[in-house]
Amino acid sequence: MIAATPTPVPGATAPVSDITATGTGSRLVGRSPGSSVSRSRGGAHAIVGDPSAVQAHRDLALYEAQTSTHIAERWMQGFYPIYAAAQRTFGVNWLLIASIHKQESAFSTAPTTYEGLNFAGCCGGPMQFNVTNGGAGISSTWALVNNSYRYGARPASYDHMIAKHPSIYDDFDSIMAAAHLLSADGAGYALDGAAWNAAYDYYGHDATGVTYADQVLARAIGWSQHGFCINCGIEQAMVQAVHAAYGAPVAASYETAIPKGHTAVARKPKPRPPGRSAHRRRGR
Repeated sequence: MIAATPTPVPGATAPVSDITATGTGSRLVGRSPGSSVSRSRGGAHAIVGDPSAVQAHRDLALYEAQTSTHIAERWMQGFYPIYAAAQRTFGVNWLLIASIHKQESAFSTAPTTYEGLNFAGCCGGPMQFNVTNGGAGISSTWALVNNSYRYGARPASYDHMIAKHPSIYDDFDSIMAAAHLLSADGAGYALDGAAWNAAYDYYGHDATGVTYADQVLARAIGWSQHGFCINCGIEQAMVQAVHAAYGAPVAASYETAIPKGHTAVARKPKPRPPGRSAHRRRGR
């Protein structure tokens, strides 16, 4: 089993060891009554947003470019108290949150972080939430969790603080929403299979989603073992280990779903464990 003990957030006053996890998954830490993420469990109204093959290919290229972007330590200073607040509020390891932040927008340095939407015209902000996959009585992914900032203490100051909340372009609002979503999908303090599943849900259900979750979790585990490193690459041995433990069985389900001699025109999500829903933001 691949797991790791979380490390304190740099410069934060509340390391993981000082926080008691009073709930994970759908029972959210520090939430007010009625604050849970509401969505159907595998029914007709579940938000399923899996990317097309073309979109997935472009995402892989985008992630490769973003994860190689050099980030200055000074730029990161404002994110540490936000990570700490998100971890403290929703009981999700800040390293998993930071790894997704790195994967999605290179720590808020990607061109569409603070204005507009991505190339597919659906997602924006530091954590790249989908604002367009709602309709017919179904909320977009961003609409499901955009009030998550209410449950934690907003830092007194940080870069790119938007005057009106919630804002998909506000670092605190967006990172808190991501932590809320990860918690609702089962992530906690451990960097384990539950964290992998939450990262997989965060992207969407296809082969690129498997690669995404492998990379996100491998990076987070690497940080937990060697210390948080803004510009370090991902250890390929760790990616392979994570894939063998968690990603390979899911990847195999996609391969066996297509009979020999057939070409996949539309791909259905893999069967989901009882009590979990697919809701990802990438319904483009």
